Amino acid sequence: MNNIYVETNFVLELVFQQEQSESCEQILQLCEAGDVKIIIPAYSLAEPHEKLNRQAKSRKELQQLLNNELGQLTRSKSYTTRINSIKDIASLLIKSNEEETQRFIEYRIRLLECVEIIALTADILREAARCEDPYDLKPQDALVYASVITHLRQNRPPIACFLNRNTRDFGSPNIVDELNNLNCRMIPRFDSGYAFIQSQLRQ
Repeated sequence: MNNIYVETNFVLELVFQQEQSESCEQILQLCEAGDVKIIIPAYSLAEPHEKLNRQAKSRKELQQLLNNELGQLTRSKSYTTRINSIKDIASLLIKSNEEETQRFIEYRIRLLECVEIIALTADILREAARCEDPYDLKPQDALVYASVITHLRQNRPPIACFLNRNTRDFGSPNIVDELNNLNCRMIPRFDSGYAFIQSQLRQ
């Protein structure tokens, strides 16, 4: 197995411990062991940090709102016994931010030690601009796709796969065909991607 291209959702899956995070962890471990090569656009390592900051701000605002409402409710004796459960929710919002930020830091360190990063160059920015309208891609997705397709054209691996969770955009027939022409299979689930990688390693 030569090249495994991943995008932002691979990092988010790990950081937020979502449903396919175990498969992402196993793929990362294969990369750390030198069995496969993970390739990721530089943008996809920066974007999760920005998402974490947005989410932390949103949760902080919600926590402050909850605290204000709790202050009002504590004045009523009839709500006293139910206040603690709401306090737990407010506390969870802050704690979850801290835990997710720490996981991001830890996974970023691991990724930087073993993956190949596709630098965001002027050529990739131009390619992204060309991809937006024909493939109906949002600017962020166009940057990711332009990074992947540029790297594929430059390196021409005998076999590769592009793992993502964004089938609405990257699953278009034109994109799938273009990737296939460069020996790269588009796989829209990380667990399916892990199964594909295992089958290639067994060969």
